[in-house]
Amino acid sequence: MAKDPKFTAGEITKIAYYTARMAKRGIAGENVHIGDLTRKVDRIIDGAREREAREAIEAAEAEKAARKAKFRK
Repeated sequence: MAKDPKFTAGEITKIAYYTARMAKRGIAGENVHIGDLTRKVDRIIDGAREREAREAIEAAEAEKAARKAKFRK
């Protein structure tokens, strides 16, 4: 399993909300479908991974630009 990224406060809140809804449906019975909520949580996790990768690329580009600016002086 892939390592989970660092979540923002909004992402943590959404995951907690969907988890609580899954628990509520679980109390209702074994035959209750929770697949829609698990997909929503998976989508939030995937979005956080994409955001973290994008931020890493942007940080690397900013560092590269800073080194170029330092070298030009």
